[in-house]
Amino acid sequence: MVLHTTPYSSACLHFLDGLSWSLVFPCYWLLDRLLASCVATSLEKRQRSQDPCSFLTLCVLISAPLYLLLLLASLPFALLGFIIWAPLQAIRQPYLYTYRRPDKHQAEQGQAGPGGVGIGEWRPQGRSFCFSSANVCLLPDSLARFNNLSDTHRRAREVGKRIRNGASRPQIKIYIDSPTNTSISAASFSSLATGFRRTSSLDQRPDHTHTTNGPADNETEPLTECPIHSSGATDCPVHPSAGDQGSSEYCPLHPAGTNSNADCPVHTSGEAPDCPMHSTGAHNGHDCPLHTSGVQISISAPEPDPQEEEAETGNHRPGEQAGGDTGSMTASRESLARYHGSDGGVGISSNNTLSHVPRTSIFKRPGRKRRHGDETFDHEISAFFPANLDFLALQEVFDHGSTTRLRRQLHRYFPYVLSDVGQYGWKGCCSRFKFLNSGLMLASRYPILDARYECYPNGRGEDALAAKGALFAKVHVGTSHQEQRVVGYLTCTHLHAIEADASVRCEQLDLLLQWGAEFRQSSSQPPAGEKVLEDLVAFDVILGDLNFDNCSSEDKLEQQHALFTQYKDPCRLGPGEDKPWALGTLLDPSGLYDDEVSSPESLQKVMENEEGRKEYLVFPPSKSQCPASSQKGRKIPLKGNGRRIDYILYSDEGLQQDWKLEIEEFSFVTQLAGITDHLSVAMRLAVSTGEEEP
Repeated sequence: MVLHTTPYSSACLHFLDGLSWSLVFPCYWLLDRLLASCVATSLEKRQRSQDPCSFLTLCVLISAPLYLLLLLASLPFALLGFIIWAPLQAIRQPYLYTYRRPDKHQAEQGQAGPGGVGIGEWRPQGRSFCFSSANVCLLPDSLARFNNLSDTHRRAREVGKRIRNGASRPQIKIYIDSPTNTSISAASFSSLATGFRRTSSLDQRPDHTHTTNGPADNETEPLTECPIHSSGATDCPVHPSAGDQGSSEYCPLHPAGTNSNADCPVHTSGEAPDCPMHSTGAHNGHDCPLHTSGVQISISAPEPDPQEEEAETGNHRPGEQAGGDTGSMTASRESLARYHGSDGGVGISSNNTLSHVPRTSIFKRPGRKRRHGDETFDHEISAFFPANLDFLALQEVFDHGSTTRLRRQLHRYFPYVLSDVGQYGWKGCCSRFKFLNSGLMLASRYPILDARYECYPNGRGEDALAAKGALFAKVHVGTSHQEQRVVGYLTCTHLHAIEADASVRCEQLDLLLQWGAEFRQSSSQPPAGEKVLEDLVAFDVILGDLNFDNCSSEDKLEQQHALFTQYKDPCRLGPGEDKPWALGTLLDPSGLYDDEVSSPESLQKVMENEEGRKEYLVFPPSKSQCPASSQKGRKIPLKGNGRRIDYILYSDEGLQQDWKLEIEEFSFVTQLAGITDHLSVAMRLAVSTGEEEP
């Protein structure tokens, strides 16, 4: 169970790899730029049409011949570098594991840094874990343009910033216990929820943050407005008074200078006795617009983000240049999620300051479940990644420079990352040459104990040029009273993309199940000669882009695969039928830059509307329409809510006796609007042990 922290076993091989790539890189970059100049995105076409002097077109006409001349001049050096580089790929490690060390202060508290979580003792009532999967389409720029996307390095940085900003925001959950109203719609409070200041109640930042990898970039997050009170609020019950803990500049919810209660949009005059948002001694909830008979609110604030630069080792290539930050377009408004807990979710201490709520939710069975229709869990279209996200699986992280930039951003929230997964070149004498790796990336807030990568051997066509496969990981999520490790298994995969090759995908699913069983068996074996207690398995989850949906008639073979007997799909009723609320995750590339879907909030609103979904989602092809044609403005009948090809599946087989899994919420996430052609998916899974808390 040795994790590979360097791409090669010796420094000499690492030097040769860097030297060879420095010879290849100029040719690679020039070829990428030459091809990119020939393929314009819809946004670039719009900009050129609005250019009265045709300056942009003139730049392309001048730059293309220049790129061609330089490309021809760099070919001899690239050939020499390729002769050295290609054989080295056969002995290169199949993935790169990077770990961001917590600073001293956080290590003393048992935390793994901002966003990290301590392992700690496994509590009898269990825990809940949040998973997310996203296809980010980080291909080389020239290839990404065929999906109407460009500027891959900038997008990689932006993807990382949006994910960590969404996952590290404070978590507000509201549960109303009322005979007439049993839930609160998050959307109904969007006008009140405009964002959080991403600090803890003391607004202290650690002096240093360390990583296993050397220096990185420096960023400061902007302050945003309070999601509870409008500007000018005073006597806020969640903020210390001037005589308690100093001025309100230390408040994690308000920026400096908010000291008035008169315009509070949540409370008008009275306060409910059980509401954690009210100060001690509050007595009446009749005037509170959020309470009818009782309300519970939990606020979980993340740890502060370090200001120091972070380091990256890992597979840097000579010739890569740091991309400039164009500024995060991250949405500022905060979604209000529903609160499922009962008496353990209070996030306000007796002195009206935010207490530190553990970032991993402690699951307690609620007295009453809130349901949407016949469901026992929440489902929503969210403009944000879930707060306190624990595990993230990404696909199509192909471009090497983008991998480095994305990993650097994710390490600000996730301490443990598996990246640069897959092998280039030839794998055996009969396989095709792999110009791209697998494109998989896995990030975790929990320690990774073991990992394995397997490459699908049956790729066809253009898909055979990438080392698509499956990444398996075993994570340590707790320790029982008997000193047994509590672990979870994660699988990240990306299946064959060509629509007509259903048999290829079914073969890959067979291999996925086989490899997964072999990995769980091998990773559970104790080292030779040692006697250790058997691991307790908390969950087994598959995340990824499977490239088939559950409604297309062309995908019937995959829909009936044995995968769905061993693993459960929260969005699926059965083969060929999704639940009514399930949403397609593949966006129509031609509309990515339309104003109606250019931001997370606007895309969220469009996805909540049936006509909007028909306009901007890809639907299963029909006999009356060519699959390659644009879908915008069509009038033909459509089945379902679009092609849902991004999945999160879970299995309850192999768990301990009396342990149960229960979905708390499932989300379709629009936070990556404008920078990828997929919606992201997220799921929060509660693991209960069946024991009572002492």
